Amino acid sequence: MKQLPIYEEDKENLKRYYSIGEVAKMFEVSKSLIRFWENEFDFLKPHKNSKGDRRFTVESIEQLNLIYELLKERGFTIDGARREILRLQAWEKEKGEVLERLEKVRRFLVEMKMA
Repeated sequence: MKQLPIYEEDKENLKRYYSIGEVAKMFEVSKSLIRFWENEFDFLKPHKNSKGDRRFTVESIEQLNLIYELLKERGFTIDGARREILRLQAWEKEKGEVLERLEKVRRFLVEMKMA
């Protein structure tokens, strides 16, 4: 993944929002490409201010970083990147469910040990 300058700062000094120009500079791509990706990937929804200017949060920049990695570094097509993101989201959900079940088993075993 691309090493982003936002992580080089202290956590306390992170900005709440980044402009599309700042984000484009981080990824070394054009602003129009960022807007294109926003249209192509439903989960990427930057905040917009009253003037309609996009304001990217750290979370939306992380989403862009995933898109960037899939398209620019790993050579996925747009459709392939969409499918990979859906696969990753399903995997994260499944991982969360497994961790939840394991935590229940752990609590049960702790209770059994205490009894």
